[in-house]
Amino acid sequence: MAGKANRDAQTAGVPKESTRVEYGKTLAELGGENPDIVVLDADLSGSTQTSRFARLYPERFFNVGIAEQDLMGTAAGLAVGGKIPFASTFAIFAAGRAWEQIRQTIAYGHLNVKIVASHGGLTVGEDGGSHQALEDLALMRVLPNMVVLVPADGPETRAMVRWAAAYDGPVYIRTSRLPFPVLHPPDHQFHLGQGTIVREGTDVTLAGIGLMVHHCLEAARQLEAQGISARVLNLSCLKPLDWELVVDSARRTGALVTVEEHLVTGGLGSAVSEVVTDMYPVPVERLGVKDVFGQSGRPEELLQHYGLTPGDIVRAAQRVMQRRPGRPFS
Repeated sequence: MAGKANRDAQTAGVPKESTRVEYGKTLAELGGENPDIVVLDADLSGSTQTSRFARLYPERFFNVGIAEQDLMGTAAGLAVGGKIPFASTFAIFAAGRAWEQIRQTIAYGHLNVKIVASHGGLTVGEDGGSHQALEDLALMRVLPNMVVLVPADGPETRAMVRWAAAYDGPVYIRTSRLPFPVLHPPDHQFHLGQGTIVREGTDVTLAGIGLMVHHCLEAARQLEAQGISARVLNLSCLKPLDWELVVDSARRTGALVTVEEHLVTGGLGSAVSEVVTDMYPVPVERLGVKDVFGQSGRPEELLQHYGLTPGDIVRAAQRVMQRRPGRPFS
């Protein structure tokens, strides 16, 4: 409870925005700017926030019902017809139930479909393991032609959605149920393949996506109190990953920690490990869910149970620094 109190104190007065809500708002704005944008949902428009678009442009909104394979197939057909479809449902259904349709039609055909999937990660909370998508990033990252994005706050969500609408090709954007503290300015711009340095440091690198960027920042503050300087990265563009920033961080700090609301297999930890293994080998500690399904609980309790709190990141940083060859830390 003391750790939660410290985090609450750090974020007191910091505005928070929900990435799924900001998606819905931005989509509604884009609908008025581009008549070729169409929106599809699988009977979850209130939760995914596509209902905002539906109220304004009902003739361009299609609820396919609880039929996620049809959601993706219909979106593909609209893309072939020259439209810019945004298809939304929960991440577990978009990436899981409709994976074959995404592979065979959208990714294989390099079709201009934007899949914006909400309720990603453990912080879905009480809905439990059946609805907590912990595999979606791996499933999307493995697909050729697919861009994979995980925004860290509202402004980044807005920038990503606007970028996706202008980009010609398939995109997967993961949004979340909880509101996140705001990191970026309102006019933030997204650039494909670029990560950002949220905080500079020299002793260890903490790399996160989504909510975990904020937890990395809090961990960096705690490490600073121990005399440890931590660089914090937001690697929200998971694919294509900013390999140059990852290599630069490995070279400068000699050790990395990755943190994600996802299985440690196939997501951010795997992507970063692949880069450093190929280009600049250094120790990496991967924090995420360890080969198990989620369970029902309050988001804060789940993050604590699965080892995804700032305190867990601090301990991982201490461990990985001890593994730096020729660079012992005491």
